[in-house]
Amino acid sequence: MRSTTSRNVSPGNAPDLFQNESSALDKARAMHSIIDAGAAEYRQSLGELIEHFQRLMRETRRLIGRSDRAEREMQALAQQLAYRASHDALTGVLNRSAVIERTTKVLRTNSAVMIILDIDEFKRINDDYGHPTGDAVILGVVDCLRRIVGEQGFIGRVGGEEFTVLLPGHDPASGALLAERMREAISESLVVAPVDRRITASFGASINEIGTGFDTAYGLADAALYRAKRSGRNRVEFADR
Repeated sequence: MRSTTSRNVSPGNAPDLFQNESSALDKARAMHSIIDAGAAEYRQSLGELIEHFQRLMRETRRLIGRSDRAEREMQALAQQLAYRASHDALTGVLNRSAVIERTTKVLRTNSAVMIILDIDEFKRINDDYGHPTGDAVILGVVDCLRRIVGEQGFIGRVGGEEFTVLLPGHDPASGALLAERMREAISESLVVAPVDRRITASFGASINEIGTGFDTAYGLADAALYRAKRSGRNRVEFADR
């Protein structure tokens, strides 16, 4: 027989979620202490205990299921927040802070080629065709980089139209080859309507030994990029060490 006792909620206190079950348990203890209680009384007390135990089992399963769902949702949310904190919202590549962190970590234990590229005359694209077209060009450039870089390194966006590619363990020859392939992929295959002229990018690269700091690696590659811009754009220049 189900107890109809209501749950007590005292003002300012948490509700006793198990008041009915505690009451049923107290009654069972009291019945157990009565030596000459009849079978009908024992049976009624046992029935109440069974009913409340079954309710507890149902509630426990429900709460466990809810807790598991909440934990999965929290884990998914934490992953989303971590991703957003380290990736560029438009392109999905690493953002500037993540590029600095990843580069610093790599150069502690490995050499690396750092490449900086800048979309040529990007301001004219935005001015002539609008920012949505400019965003489409940026996404197209990132697609070209991903096709060439693959798993050999990581890509970051460090400015509006400026990107970095870090190639851990690469020597000057392999770094130069990949940089040239990236340049060609952009200049020869990237078409974004309604842009009616060729889209190109200029590249600067630095060769960095183990222990090189991010600022040094970036500064050398940036100087090489500036040289590429002054030399006519749509070209790859390597830093002098």
